[in-house]
Amino acid sequence: MEDRLVSWLMADSLRFEALHLASELGLSDWCLAAGFVRNLVWDRLHGYRQSTPLDDIDLVYFDSHNPTSDRDRALEARLKASSALPWSVKNQARMHLRNNDPAYSNTTEAMSYWVEIETAIGARLSADGRHIEFVAPFGLAPLFAGTLTPNPKRPGRDAFMARVEGKSWLSKWPRLVLRT
Repeated sequence: MEDRLVSWLMADSLRFEALHLASELGLSDWCLAAGFVRNLVWDRLHGYRQSTPLDDIDLVYFDSHNPTSDRDRALEARLKASSALPWSVKNQARMHLRNNDPAYSNTTEAMSYWVEIETAIGARLSADGRHIEFVAPFGLAPLFAGTLTPNPKRPGRDAFMARVEGKSWLSKWPRLVLRT
């Protein structure tokens, strides 16, 4: 799975460019996550020749020393100054407040609280820029299984179902299997 995902990311010029641009920020605990990886895998599992357009590219990182939204906006501005990609930057060091969770200790732990487990997968370039690494608190298997699974850390189904319906995932990728 990992080798296949690496090859798909490397073959997708937009995603590969995004990985390089994000790595140039020099963040220590970061990844491009959510639809950046999830949609690519679902597209390939459905045999789509072209990737579905990305509404945004979610760069998530963890910096407890500077958790302000001002820093996010500054990083996002740097990325937008060097590309026309639809960036969204969020420091996970403060997201626990918005989500009413216990404080997170790193990006991986923050992602482990996301609403559905298949979205909690990110990719980044290694520090030397030569390898793609994955941040996947639930592993890659659920994403490659073509399922949509609520996170057991999130009580109730409402937020999960609202995302499934609001994002029209089952219309875009009709072979996905809803696991509730």
